Amino acid sequence: MVQYNFKKITVVPTGKDFIDIILSRTQRRTPTQVHKGYAISRLRQFYMRKVKFTQQNFHDKLSTIIEEFPRLDDIHPFYGDLLHVLYNKDHYKLALGQINTARNLIGKIAKDYVKLLKYGDSLYRCKSLKVAALGRMCTVIKRVSPSLAYLEQIRQHMARLPSIDPNTRTILICGYPNVGKSSFINKITRADVDVQPYAFTTKSLFVGHTDYKYLRYQVIDTPGILDRPFEDRNIIEMCSITALAHLRAAVLFFLDISGSCGYSIAQQAALFHSIKSLFMNKPLIIVCNKTDLQPLEGISEEDMKLVTEMKAEAMKTVIGQGGEPTDDNSVLLTMSTLTEEGVISVKNAACERLLNQRVELKMKSKKLNDCLNRFHVAMPKPRDQKERPPCIPQAVLEAKAKKAEETAEKEKRKLERDLENENGGAGVYSASLKKHYILADDEWKEDVMPEILDGHNVYDFIDPDILMRLEELEREEEIRKKKSLLIQQHRIKKSTAESRPTVPRKFDKDKKFTTERMGRQLSTLGLDPTMAINRARSKSRGRKRERSPDRSGNDGLDSMEVDGDQQNKKLRLRSRSASRSRSKSRPPGECVQERASKTLLRRRRLLKWLRVLARRGTRMLAEERQTESFLLSNLNTCSGKRSTGKTDRQLITYAPYWTLYLKIHQGIPSFMDSYTTACGMGSCIGYAVQLQPAIVENLFID
Repeated sequence: MVQYNFKKITVVPTGKDFIDIILSRTQRRTPTQVHKGYAISRLRQFYMRKVKFTQQNFHDKLSTIIEEFPRLDDIHPFYGDLLHVLYNKDHYKLALGQINTARNLIGKIAKDYVKLLKYGDSLYRCKSLKVAALGRMCTVIKRVSPSLAYLEQIRQHMARLPSIDPNTRTILICGYPNVGKSSFINKITRADVDVQPYAFTTKSLFVGHTDYKYLRYQVIDTPGILDRPFEDRNIIEMCSITALAHLRAAVLFFLDISGSCGYSIAQQAALFHSIKSLFMNKPLIIVCNKTDLQPLEGISEEDMKLVTEMKAEAMKTVIGQGGEPTDDNSVLLTMSTLTEEGVISVKNAACERLLNQRVELKMKSKKLNDCLNRFHVAMPKPRDQKERPPCIPQAVLEAKAKKAEETAEKEKRKLERDLENENGGAGVYSASLKKHYILADDEWKEDVMPEILDGHNVYDFIDPDILMRLEELEREEEIRKKKSLLIQQHRIKKSTAESRPTVPRKFDKDKKFTTERMGRQLSTLGLDPTMAINRARSKSRGRKRERSPDRSGNDGLDSMEVDGDQQNKKLRLRSRSASRSRSKSRPPGECVQERASKTLLRRRRLLKWLRVLARRGTRMLAEERQTESFLLSNLNTCSGKRSTGKTDRQLITYAPYWTLYLKIHQGIPSFMDSYTTACGMGSCIGYAVQLQPAIVENLFID
């Protein structure tokens, strides 16, 4: 885990920007209006607040800079020395010290001027002291402007440093320039280090990451090191020396045995011996690179002797072996980054050496003793020398084999070449390009679509959503059909259910108005009650009221007496059409006779009017009980033209029915009295029209 993240350090503004930020914040966050009429204590408090606020902002900003920059004495020695190499720790500490001094001076200035403001005797004096205090604070910041600029440069450079964790598993690559260090890290990690055929291409530390045995290792590529005195080495070389000195890592010393890097094996061996003190207590591996140009066996005896001496020094670095490593092959390895031969072997050897060293160090620590007594590893002992292989039933093996054969057959599919050979070979078989089309129906694949039709491009008129839209139209059409059918059924029901007057159930709760009573009353009047009783019984069988099937008679009054049991579908349709039409069709001769006879014309109009009144009488039934007694006591409001002023408008609608009732009552008073008591005024008129049509007709014709 990375302990230091230098990318989060706050930007350090320049001296001028620093002053502008603080003064603008003071102007925005503190009151700005003051008058001469204020009390002197209020004026002092006004300007003291501005001085204190400015001092606090300067203090917070400078404290943030001092705290976020790392202290060289508190961080890891690797970063401490690296920052010293890059920036010179004396200059770095001096810049931070000047910032700290400026912070203290600003606090002292604010304290002094706040004391003076306590004794300000006028608005002018207080304002002058405030201006002087802010001016001196800004002067202090201007004096440390070079230190602020220096720290900003350091911050920018530190943000570009690689994130190196000094405590994790690390592989360090070192050697002369241009020996293949950057090429190796590019092969084993995802790092993208620039590789060029000249020296010092890598000028800083680069980090990559690789995995070995499910563990993450960080690989550090260092700049090339030259064999010269320590004082003569530049900053680039000192970065490598710092990493070698402070990081606990497995060291890979790269050796170019081909000499293409520009340095001989003797020079590289001299560099190895000059820095071998930095390899102490670290796993060390000598890597002979560029074997594609020069194999290790092909070098001269002198060079081979130098390589052997380096190998002997590397053997002494193995911890816990007394200078005698158990495996000589893990100390000297060969590889070629160009052909990638031996690259993975070098990586695995370095990771394994480092892992063994870290495990051995932990085994020697005191913390391990506290943990080992908590673990117990059980090692079961075999009871005999008999081998017991796993037992798998034969049926299971056969099922697996059969399943494997089926899978193989499915995976093996016929190619177009096989189909071509089966169907006559080349020139005879024509591969279909449409057989893999994904369509809703496989039969559509071979359909021929015209490209040009009537001089138009067919594809311009193809709607990809045509099927979906057709389905929507079909659903809409079905909905319309159902709706029209419902409307038609409703109209048929409404036309066939003729509103004939019946006795409502709420007025006949005791069932006093029966057909036998109606028959006895009609018999006492000298009338035949058979047809009326049959009609009442036929209507009481179902709730649906049906129109009489045959209305086509010579006399309209006789048509109302047709029994409902003899109707059929054809007659109902004829009745419906007759009810909807204004008048029934007549033969030409009969129409001439009707036109000639005014009496017959008046008679038909009267019958039509009486039928309408009979239908409306049923709707009056629910309300006439409440209005009939009022009508009898207020006859003057039910006749004649309405006069001006407010009267009961609801009573006017009953005036025609009252006049009609009185007219019929004069002709058949006993009939009307009995039915008025049983059914009410409106229903009584309907029954009179149905049961006594001849008498009612004569009354109105006369």
